[in-house]
Amino acid sequence: MQTKQDGRLGTEKIGKLMLELALPSVLAQIVNVLYNIVDRIYIGRIPDVGSLALTGVGVTFPIITIISAFAGFASGGGAPLAAIALGQKNRERAEKILGSSTSLLLFFSVLLTAFFFVFQTPLLYLFGASDNTIGYASTYISIYLVGTVFVELAVGLNTFISCQGHARTAMCSVLIGAVVNIGLDPVFIFVLHMGVSGAALATVLSQALSAAWVLRFLTSKKSGIRLSLRTMKPDFAILGSVMALGISPFIMSATESAITIVMNHGLQTYGGDLYVGSMTILQSVLQLIFVPVNGFTNGVQPIISYNFGAGQFDRVRQTIRRMIAITFTATFVYVVFAMLRPALFAGLFTTDPELIAIVAKVLPVYIAGMAIFGLQSGVQSSFLGLGQAKISLFIALLRKVILLIPLALILPHFFGVMGVYYAEPIADVCSVVTAVTLFLCNIWKILSKETLAKVTHTEA
Repeated sequence: MQTKQDGRLGTEKIGKLMLELALPSVLAQIVNVLYNIVDRIYIGRIPDVGSLALTGVGVTFPIITIISAFAGFASGGGAPLAAIALGQKNRERAEKILGSSTSLLLFFSVLLTAFFFVFQTPLLYLFGASDNTIGYASTYISIYLVGTVFVELAVGLNTFISCQGHARTAMCSVLIGAVVNIGLDPVFIFVLHMGVSGAALATVLSQALSAAWVLRFLTSKKSGIRLSLRTMKPDFAILGSVMALGISPFIMSATESAITIVMNHGLQTYGGDLYVGSMTILQSVLQLIFVPVNGFTNGVQPIISYNFGAGQFDRVRQTIRRMIAITFTATFVYVVFAMLRPALFAGLFTTDPELIAIVAKVLPVYIAGMAIFGLQSGVQSSFLGLGQAKISLFIALLRKVILLIPLALILPHFFGVMGVYYAEPIADVCSVVTAVTLFLCNIWKILSKETLAKVTHTEA
C-alpha cells in the first residue's frame, strides 16, 4: 500500500518537492553542525587554557567521525534502498530494510564503544595529541563514548524518516537535540565550571533526546514504514545490499578520520600544537557549508530514488540537474567569501592572535579547491540515489585515499608545514574533474529500463 506522503514524490512538481524536502533538511543540518562548532567556540574561550583545550578536543575528531561513519554505513545504504522499494510499491521490503539496518546500528554501537574505550589513549596520541593536550582529549571522548548508541540511532535512523518524504519531522529530530546542546553548553562549561567535560555531557544528552524522537516516530502510526521487533530480525541478504551501497558514504566519512590523523601528524611534526589547532578551525569552517550542502542532497535524494524505482526517468534527470546547479553555486560563493575573509572565520573560534594569524594564512590555500567541490557533492549524491554502489565507492576512494592521504604524506617533505595544506586543493580539483567525467559518461546508461531491471533483480 502506498501512502499519500511518499506518493507525492512521483507526482508533484520537482521544484516544489525540492523546496519542501530539502529546506527542512538543510535547516536541520545547519543546526546540527552547531553541535561541534558551538562546542569549539565555547571551548576555545575557556579562560587561560582555551587554545590547548580546543586542540585537545580537535584530536578526538577522528573517533567522532568514525562513530558517525558507521551510522552512515547503515543509513546511507538502507535509506535509498527503502526509497526505491517504496517507489516499487514494496512496503514490506522497505520495512525489512529499516529493521535490519536498526539491528546493524545496535551492533555497531556495542562494538565501537568497547573498542574506543580500550584503545583511546594510544589512538589519541596517534591522532595528534601531545602531553599538553591529551588530558582534554581523553576527558572529552570518554564522556562522548557513553552516548555512542544515541549517535548511531539518531544519525542512522533519521534518514529513514526523510526517505518517506517526512522532511519536517526529520528536521525536528535534529533541531531538538541541537537546541538543547547549544543551551546546555554555556551552562555546563562556564556556569557549572565543568569545562571540556561539560561540553561532552551536553552533546551526549542532546543526542539521547534526538534518538528518542526518531524511535518514537518510526514506531508510531505516523510513519509509512514501521520499526518493530519483528522486522529487526536481521535479513542477511538485505544487509548485504545495504552494506554494498552504504560502503561509499561510510568510506567518505571514515576516511575523514584517516585524513585528520595524517594531517595532524604532519602539522605536529612540522609545526606544533597551534598548527594542529588550526586544522580544528579549518574543518569547522568547511563544516559550515558542506554539512548544509549534505543536508540539501539528502533531502533531494529520496526524489531521485523514488522516481528511479518508479521508472520516471525524466523526473530523475530534472532533479539531478537542479541539485548539481544548486550545490555548485552554494559552495562556490561560500568558499570565495571565506578565502577573502579568513581572519573573520578564525576569530569565531579563538582569541589567540598567533592562532588567528596561522589560520588567516592557510585558510585560503586549504579551501581553494572546494570552490568547485559542489559539483562532486551533487554527482556523488546522484549515484547514491540511483543505487550505483561501485561508482560512488570509487569516487569516495579517489579523493581521500588515492589522492589526499598520499599527498599529505609526501608534500611536507618538500614544502614543510604548508605541504599539509597544499594537499587538500590538489586532491579536490583532481577528484571533481574525475567525478564529473564519470557522471557524463554513465548517466544515460544508468537511466535505462535495463539498469533498473538489474537493480530490482539484485535487491530481490
